[in-house]
Amino acid sequence: MALPPANLSCQPLQLPPLSCPFPSEVSPYAERVDKETIVWAAGAGLLDGTEMLSRYRQARYGWLGARTYPYAAYHTLRLVTDWCVWLFAFDDVFCETDRHAAEIARALPQFVAVLDDLEAGQDDGQVENVFARALLELKGRVSRYGGADQVDRWRGVTKDYLFAQVWEAANRQDKVVPTFDDYILMRRRTGAMLTVFALIDVASGLRLTPQEWRHPDVRAITESANDVVVWDNDLISYPKERGAGNSVNNLVNVLARHRGCSFQEAMDEIGGMRNLAVGRMVGLGTSLAELGSEAVDAYVRGLEYWVSGSIDYSLSSPRYTTAWKGDGLRAG
Repeated sequence: MALPPANLSCQPLQLPPLSCPFPSEVSPYAERVDKETIVWAAGAGLLDGTEMLSRYRQARYGWLGARTYPYAAYHTLRLVTDWCVWLFAFDDVFCETDRHAAEIARALPQFVAVLDDLEAGQDDGQVENVFARALLELKGRVSRYGGADQVDRWRGVTKDYLFAQVWEAANRQDKVVPTFDDYILMRRRTGAMLTVFALIDVASGLRLTPQEWRHPDVRAITESANDVVVWDNDLISYPKERGAGNSVNNLVNVLARHRGCSFQEAMDEIGGMRNLAVGRMVGLGTSLAELGSEAVDAYVRGLEYWVSGSIDYSLSSPRYTTAWKGDGLRAG
């Protein structure tokens, strides 16, 4: 059922403390990759006009990759950072606009054709959508640096991400605030974190076996890390989304609407939720260390870097901080 628009308050909000017991590092390739990834995105046609190009340069997305994959070699850091920029641009162009769910759904066949190696998606000259063409090039790099099972894992979660955008677009279109349970389930897909987690062992060069990837504790720590990063993003990006069409797809709004609490109370509750998820990660990491697998240990470290790196990046990037200054949000 559609709910009436929220009564937005001008009262300054306080970002709850974002505890992070995990290490924080930066790749030595940060500056180089930051420049090159924007050149790549612009050349691929992902950035729509000079204003978007300027914003992306200022956002310094290379530093997100450098903080979340600080262990990666140069070529794989370029891959994972370019993929993150693809996701940001896709989100800005497709997912935070007034595009209808049907419009996004009609664009899906080109993406699926690329990911599933179908003939229609393998010739760059025949792929019309610029995002699908860039996806084809990125898939080629994932295949170059990863094994067949790693490619399959990435393509599967990427398709889940793309199809989940139709659900999110339907919420925007109909101004529907999803239920708490539906939101938690779907945010694990709309947030695209599984697509970047699937590249951790490609970036580290220590491949998880299919059995390790399916280990129940690996799945559990992946889910907890996913929750932490997307809930942190909902908190940090709330000023940017507050009052906009996509605000229905933010956990702050979901809690405020369905529980009848204030926005600040919702933010504080999310802070508690994410701290519990961080605690689960710590416990699961200890258990997984007992497996004695170098690849599993590297994967766990990669998840930890995503938590610490995304916080460090988001608290310093103009993509988010500009909105805080205009909305009165204060960091805890």
